[in-house]
Amino acid sequence: MNDIAARAKRIAKFIEPLRVEPGRKVRLPKDFDPRYKADLMTKKDGVELLRTGIGLLAEYQRRLAAEDTRGVLLCLQALDAGGKDGTIRHVMSGVNPQGVQVSGFKVPSAEELDHDYLWRYAKRLPGRGMIGIFNRSHYEEVLVVRVHPENLARQKLPAEAKGKGVWQRRYREINDWERHLTGNGFTVVKVFLNLSKEEQRRRFLRRIDVPERNWKFSAADVRERRSWDDYQKAFSEMLSHTSTPWAPWYVVPADRKWFARICAGAILAHTLIELDPQYPDVGEDARHELALSKKELEQETPEAGHD
Repeated sequence: MNDIAARAKRIAKFIEPLRVEPGRKVRLPKDFDPRYKADLMTKKDGVELLRTGIGLLAEYQRRLAAEDTRGVLLCLQALDAGGKDGTIRHVMSGVNPQGVQVSGFKVPSAEELDHDYLWRYAKRLPGRGMIGIFNRSHYEEVLVVRVHPENLARQKLPAEAKGKGVWQRRYREINDWERHLTGNGFTVVKVFLNLSKEEQRRRFLRRIDVPERNWKFSAADVRERRSWDDYQKAFSEMLSHTSTPWAPWYVVPADRKWFARICAGAILAHTLIELDPQYPDVGEDARHELALSKKELEQETPEAGHD
């Protein structure tokens, strides 16, 4: 077994406990421990595994861009202070920024509310050869919109589209949309950063106590925290109904930031390894042109002062 294959096997084994098997009924936080960190893992071990994952990501991103046939969409979901920004920053630190597109989604604009709820997300999908990251995603439409029904009322839906069964219908529509994407060459991988209520409280307090972090805190964060139980239910339902064979969910323990970053990097690396993009074969004519160009360059007289 070569080195890449050995590393790929280790990564696949590492992330297996995080995957939500399609059809599984998830109950948070009972089914996934926010403080889980794997049997063998220390922070020192984790740094090495993250380095391995980032190295593989860089190599496979180059292949993905060169192949220019498929794309990857990573959806990141979490409650406030879950670590989405830091995860993106650390996991993507070794890749070419030209091959990555990060999109964040805030309160929908008037124009966005004049379209169907998936429209604004479809506009930000990555192109072929690209890795797209949704910092919050179309799953907001079955999370925050569900927890705060006034958001559903603002979407200008006809009465029959917001009545009984609206969430089951949206799960089905989202699954169908993701299947459409995968059928057209865009792999969808979804990561939920699973933070405990106590760890969120501690992170909020740090943001208040440390002046350099004050900008990251809003009183609205505490108001949203009052809906903790409603969000746990909404996340549980989302995971249960939308983890599919073509677009699985991974529940990443987020209480330890370093471990969450390792997991997210390993999941994305595993996704690209499974895709196994290849550098294009340039063909016989192109190889002949390369040989002629090489010969011409070699025949040039080197400039003075260059070794």
